[in-house]
Amino acid sequence: MPKVLRIINRLNLGGPAFNAAYLSKFLEPEFETLLLSGMKDDTEESSEYIVKNLDLHPVYLPDMYRELHPFRDYKSYYKLRKIIEEFKPDIVHTHAAKSGSLGRLAAFHSGVPVVIHTFHGHIFHSYFNAAKTRFFLEIERYLAKRTTKIIALSPIQKKELCEIYRIAPADKFEIIPLGFDLLKFEQEQESKRKKFRAQFNISEDEIAIGIIGRLVPIKNHSLFLKAIKLVSLKTSKKIRAFIVGDGEERDAIEQKAASIGLAFNKHNPKEKNILTFTSWIREIDVCCAGMDIIALTSNNEGTPVSLIEAQASGKPIVATNVGGIENIVVKNETALLSAPGDEKSFAENLLLLVEDERLRTKLSESSREYVRNKFSYQRLCHDMTMLYRSLL
Repeated sequence: MPKVLRIINRLNLGGPAFNAAYLSKFLEPEFETLLLSGMKDDTEESSEYIVKNLDLHPVYLPDMYRELHPFRDYKSYYKLRKIIEEFKPDIVHTHAAKSGSLGRLAAFHSGVPVVIHTFHGHIFHSYFNAAKTRFFLEIERYLAKRTTKIIALSPIQKKELCEIYRIAPADKFEIIPLGFDLLKFEQEQESKRKKFRAQFNISEDEIAIGIIGRLVPIKNHSLFLKAIKLVSLKTSKKIRAFIVGDGEERDAIEQKAASIGLAFNKHNPKEKNILTFTSWIREIDVCCAGMDIIALTSNNEGTPVSLIEAQASGKPIVATNVGGIENIVVKNETALLSAPGDEKSFAENLLLLVEDERLRTKLSESSREYVRNKFSYQRLCHDMTMLYRSLL
């Protein structure tokens, strides 16, 4: 039985954790897998419940964190070398940047036959200054030369990595979209909707608009706040906005909301303000069921899980058109898209969905069927199995 050592940055809530877990569980018995994980930040929600529910037992690297830290990174590298020496994997497959750097270096230096890396996003714009971005680009180009295969999550992401950032030639890449267990987003929609709306005191004549994800600068929540303010001034409909998630920008986002006159609540979920900070919600299927519109305002994205889950729940989307978004939604059929940072266009799209119930229904009906076959974990595992077989 071939052995796979799967390494992920950290088990925080998001697409990489789900996919690493599904691949670790469902590629057996053909592939024996050992899952390694770094440590999440304190501001991030844990996804350890995902691996527990799948009866997986990851090994944790206590010194591997997302941020650069030479001493800790050095210790993590040697820990990886030791694990590789003991486990003797046929494949090392890394997920995301930090594990991709340390894991691939350890695999190269240990003589692992097949080394694969998945880009779940990239940090080559809107994250760092020019010098730091250039530094990370050169690291990725160096690593790519010795990597057996690089996985992009969408055609758009592959095009960016090949043609814009020149990470590696096109033949080095394989496109394998994300995969999830989407059935729960289709089941018991009505009861879940009632549960969520009762919890947050949302009337049936109120249109609930949610944005889901980490509260970090790249997500550009300021654009969401400005759009909510503008829509509230222009519509006669009753709207409620929900910021679902948490992170380092929480205080700044609250201050921004106050500065533009958006009343918000963060302690009493039943308080009737236009904006609610919910923090993390583990039952995201219940959250999606309770919403009427799902938004995304990021300046850079890989393949945002929140939009896949929104479509599985039959929710219309208004989003910025960044990263691989056009490969996971259908423009004007499941989502209305605007250029990143375009406040006017984004607000107009949001207002259009708020005002037009028939348009919301039309986009909703198109959403479920589109994601059902394209983003299932069964398809993900099949595609990865075929790739592993071909490389071995």
